[in-house]
Amino acid sequence: MKIAMANDHGATTYKLEIKKMLEEEGHTVIDCGTDSEESVDYPDYAKACADKVLSKEADLGIVLCGTGIGISIAANKIKGIRCGLCTNTTMARLTREHNDANILALGQRTTGIETCKDIVHAFIETPFSNGPRHIQRIEKIKQLEK
Repeated sequence: MKIAMANDHGATTYKLEIKKMLEEEGHTVIDCGTDSEESVDYPDYAKACADKVLSKEADLGIVLCGTGIGISIAANKIKGIRCGLCTNTTMARLTREHNDANILALGQRTTGIETCKDIVHAFIETPFSNGPRHIQRIEKIKQLEK
């Protein structure tokens, strides 16, 4: 699977650890984030990741910042992106099954690294359910973007 990743200065450590894990598992990672801890603006990185997902260069995306909140808000402003901030594997599984989320958001300051790795696995391994009620709700979300 091809996965785009982006982060700001508040999540460089986690980005690098998760990237290494994914590559060791055979995934291709498109790194759109910073490798520095110098302050940068997370909206720029959310957009870079979203662009890779929307262009189909990546199958899914993962964005990270200190809490995951700011970068997820920014990603969700981009038409066609459904980004879920997850703090446990149940949230990750359900955001894929019910919302067909295409980007996962994580927070380095709020969730432990091993939990984040488990969340990543749940997110990338869970397919969308294609349930009629979920499709209907996603269509309503798309209407909100217009």
